[in-house]
Amino acid sequence: MSPQGSTPPGEPLDWSLDLSAHEMLRRAHVLDALGPDWDPVEALHGEDAAYGLLYSGLSAEQQRLYDELVAAGVLPRRGEGHAAA
Repeated sequence: MSPQGSTPPGEPLDWSLDLSAHEMLRRAHVLDALGPDWDPVEALHGEDAAYGLLYSGLSAEQQRLYDELVAAGVLPRRGEGHAAA
């Protein structure tokens, strides 16, 4: 560091910013917007149902591609490897 207290050109600047208070406020606003009737377990069940519908009724080629993506770890495995299973 130079005598003036600035970082010389090309040197990394060491600084940090604590956003934890802002994150707590953001979470409070999200929960307030969701309302008192929000049920996280029901929301997850709804996501699973939507995911099942998304990957149901695939053609043979689409199913082959889906299975390849599951095997590669790109998509999560559902049931026996098929979302509708």
